[in-house]
Amino acid sequence: MGAIFVDIAYIIMPVFGLVAIGFLSAKVGLISDKASDGLAEYVFGLAVPILIFKTLSESRMPDAQPWGYWIAYFAGAFAVFAIAMALARGPFKRGHTEAVIHGFSAGQSNTVFLGVPLILNAYGEEGAVPLFLLIAIHLPVMLVAATLLVEGNAGFSVKTLKRLVRALALNPILIGIYAGALGRVFDVQVTGVPDQILDLLAASASPCALVSLGLALNRYGLSGDFKASLSIAGLKLLIHPALVLLLAMLLPMPPVWAGVAVLFAAMPCGINAYLLAQRYGVGVTTSSSAVSLSTALGFVTIAFWLFVLGVG
Repeated sequence: MGAIFVDIAYIIMPVFGLVAIGFLSAKVGLISDKASDGLAEYVFGLAVPILIFKTLSESRMPDAQPWGYWIAYFAGAFAVFAIAMALARGPFKRGHTEAVIHGFSAGQSNTVFLGVPLILNAYGEEGAVPLFLLIAIHLPVMLVAATLLVEGNAGFSVKTLKRLVRALALNPILIGIYAGALGRVFDVQVTGVPDQILDLLAASASPCALVSLGLALNRYGLSGDFKASLSIAGLKLLIHPALVLLLAMLLPMPPVWAGVAVLFAAMPCGINAYLLAQRYGVGVTTSSSAVSLSTALGFVTIAFWLFVLGVG
C-alpha cells in the first residue's frame, strides 16, 4: 500500500511542483504579467501543438474507434454541465447566461496546461493517443454547446456562427491535431535536423505549460462567490470523474483509454471558462475562482483518482 502512494507522489509532485514554482515566481515579482502572457501564448500557440503533431503523426491509431470512450466522457461532462446550470438557476439565483458559464466551468477540463503533462506522466506514450484524440473533440464540443446555449437564448446569428467557426478553424491546438492526423494518414515522417528541432520544442511543452498555469493562478486568484465556486469545483473534481468511471466500467474500451478518460475528467476547471465569462461579461469572478480553487484542490483529488485507478 505504501509503495502505491510513493508512486502516485512521483506522478503528481513534479507536476504540481512546477505549478507552484510558476505561482511563487509571479507572487514575488520574478516574472511579470507580460512575461506570463508570452509564455502562455508560446505554450498554446507553438509548443503543445507541435507535441500533439509529433505524437499523432508517429503513433499507431486504433483499428476501430472505442465508442464507449467517447460516450463515457461526454455523458459525464454534460451531466455536470446540466447540474451546475440547475444549481446556478436555483440555489444561486443566476440568470441564463451566467448559468451557462457555471455549466461550462464544471464540464470544461484544463487539458493543455495540466491534463497533457499529468496524464502523460501517468500513462506515458500508451496514453498519448487517447489523450490527444479526446483533446481534439473536447474543446469544440464543449465550446459549441456553451455558445449555442448562450446565443440561442437570444436568437442565434450568422455572425456568431462565423466567429465560432473561425475560432475553431484557427485554434493552434486543433491545427496541431489536424496536421498530426494527416501526417499519420499519409505516413509523413520528419527526420534529421527538423525532427531534432521539433523534439526540443515538444519537450518544452509540459514544463512551460505547468509554469504558465502557476503564473495564471496568481493573476486570477480567489475572489467572492465562494459557495458557487466550490460547487463547480466539486462537480468538476469529484462528480465528473465518478460518472466517467462508472460508465467506463459498463462500456467497452481498452483499460488505458478508460484511465485516460477518468483522469481527463478529474482535471480542474479549464481557463477557457474564465475567457468565455469575460466575453459575455458575466460570471467572471465565479469562473476565475473556480479555476483557482479546483486547481488547488486538484492536488488531493487527482491523487485520489490515481489511487482508485491503480496508476503508479
